[in-house]
Order: sequence, then structure tokens, then C-alpha cells
Amino acid sequence: MEQRHKARLLIADDHTLVAEACKRFLEPEFEVVSIVADGRTLLRMVTELKPDVAIVDIAMPQLNGLDAGEQVKRISPSLKLIYLTMNTEPDVAAEAFRRGASGYVVKSSAAEELVTAIRKALRSESYLSPMITKETVEFLLRSGQSYAEEKRITQRQSEVLQLLAEGMSMKGIASILNLKPGTVAFHKYRIMHNLGLKTNAELLQYAIKHHMIA
Repeated sequence: MEQRHKARLLIADDHTLVAEACKRFLEPEFEVVSIVADGRTLLRMVTELKPDVAIVDIAMPQLNGLDAGEQVKRISPSLKLIYLTMNTEPDVAAEAFRRGASGYVVKSSAAEELVTAIRKALRSESYLSPMITKETVEFLLRSGQSYAEEKRITQRQSEVLQLLAEGMSMKGIASILNLKPGTVAFHKYRIMHNLGLKTNAELLQYAIKHHMIA
């Protein structure tokens, strides 16, 4: 009898215990090819390992799950993106689906929900945790303004904003993004100007509001 191909999964979560527990639960039905702890490593490993499914947390260091997920879908359009998160806000779930998600699972749900979401994603179907009202998410998808439209900043500026909100120095950000410190400073100026922010405290509040950092 021919052995069925196991779907290859990549887990992105900065909580090691959660990620390891997911791996143990999902194997042996699926093959977990890697566990990563931040959004930037997620991008690199998707390129290297070419998994079938990425299971991604929303709140991750260096590059949050929403921004990372959007970039992942550009790198690998056929990859199925499933969010596994503590966040139960319908607007966040709607934004996740705008970014290309196939599933949105709340961490406090039964573990079997994640398996269901993966199976559905592999059949090109979508899944939303029952804890979140489907009708509300659908309404937000139809009528709500996406975070990208609201932010009025570029992808690179969004990356800089998150790293600034995490308290990194200009030099540190430049090293991570392979930029010159002066370029990072210019991005910060444009971010503050475009978003109407006056202080670093307002920048931090913005990043928290838009789920860039926890």
C-alpha cells in the first residue's frame, strides 16, 4: 500500500512550551519541519524549507505575525497560513484573513480545533474558532478598513516601527534590516509624520493597538 505524504508544517511561536506542545500533538499525522520564535526567522525558513502549512502566532518579536504572514504569502502563495493566538478580537481575525490566512484558532480552544483547521486548509477551506463570531468577522471583511490602509506607511516602515516599539536602538534596527542608521532615522521621521505621532510613547501605543507587539 502506498504511503500517504504527510503535510509539512512550520510552527512560529515565541513561547517554546506552546510550540513544543503543538509539535507533539500534531505528530505523527503531520511532519513538523521546524519551530521558529520570531517573524524574521519564519520568512527565512519558509524560503528554505518550503512547508505546506505555517502555524503562526500574532505577537512575535522582530516581525509580528500579521506582517510576517502577509510576506510569507508573497514568498509562497500556495502555502496555507493558520494563526494560533490568544487574541479573540474579531477585527484581528478579519485582518488575518485579509492577509491571506486559511485558519484562525484561539489558543484556549481544544487542541483538536488546530488539527481541524489544518485539515481544512489543506483542502483549500477556511476555519475560524467558534469562540469568535463568524458573522462579525464577515461584516468586518466586507466593510472594515484594513490595518495597511489605516497605517498609511510602507512595509519597511512597519518593520521599523515594530522594532522601535520593542526598544531597539537605531544601530540595532539597522543591523537587523540591513540598513544604514541614517536610513532608519529617516524611516522613523516619516512614520511619525504620516501617523501624526509626536512622542515615542505615542509610537509605542500605536504598535500595541495594531498588535505589532504584545
